[in-house]
Amino acid sequence: MTLGNLLSANAILPVMQATERYAAIAELVTLLVDRGQIAAENRETVLAALRAREETMSTGIGFGIAIPHAQSDKVTQVVACFGRSSKGIEFESLDNQPVKFVVLFVVPKDQFQTHLRTLAAIAKFLNDRTVREQLALAGSSEEILTIFQKSAKP
Repeated sequence: MTLGNLLSANAILPVMQATERYAAIAELVTLLVDRGQIAAENRETVLAALRAREETMSTGIGFGIAIPHAQSDKVTQVVACFGRSSKGIEFESLDNQPVKFVVLFVVPKDQFQTHLRTLAAIAKFLNDRTVREQLALAGSSEEILTIFQKSAKP
């Protein structure tokens, strides 16, 4: 599973407003609710699952990347979104650097293998410095999606 498969242009936020990790997570969950990928009545439950995961250890993995993720019985398939910050988001990352790229995903409960494969694929993809440079320069959600679709390897 690649980000190119998981994302659509309307699940990409090219200019995030948040400057702190929990606000960033809430901003992206709101995007998923607004786009109909998470039911409005399930927003708080999904947000709580993401917060609980984040409290065990920050999902800021370094190189300006954060991958907040959780499992929830409130989704029936993997839902994902991407946000970009030019200001940087304080995420308590492993390298103590601000986060510029946030990939948030939620996997249905009891799909542990899917969860691990999705997390690994996203981390591997964003570990490529060239990809991060392209994402930083992209002008729109559509351009960002094209980078994911062209660069992602299954």
